[in-house]
Amino acid sequence: MQIDDDALRSPVRTPETEDFWNAANQQTLLFADCRDCGTPHYYPRRICPFCFSDRVDWKQASGLGRIYAFSLFRRGSPPYVSAWVTLDEGVSMLTNITECDADLLRIGDRVEVVYRPAPDGQLIPLFKPASTVS
Repeated sequence: MQIDDDALRSPVRTPETEDFWNAANQQTLLFADCRDCGTPHYYPRRICPFCFSDRVDWKQASGLGRIYAFSLFRRGSPPYVSAWVTLDEGVSMLTNITECDADLLRIGDRVEVVYRPAPDGQLIPLFKPASTVS
């Protein structure tokens, strides 16, 4: 299953997400990490959703993780896989899985980040089955 680049939507950029999307254009995956409670989080935001601190830093993710949960949308046009991926750093993110045989995907499978362009050229982080098993 391949995500059709025409099916990707350009993100809405805000002051809170600007650093995240700029890093994605450099093929770098960021997540937010709270200096007060130590909890990593995603979606990009300046306020920690766990303790409401504004002492949040960006950290670079390895781009590796495991599928926590997924759904295959066969009736989508084109069909696609939506998934929660838990990064090795402990943060989970909602994303899509591409470059795979969707019928062979399993919860717990290793995945790695890949980037695909939205119509405006913004690179979007997606995941594909990892080329190496660890």
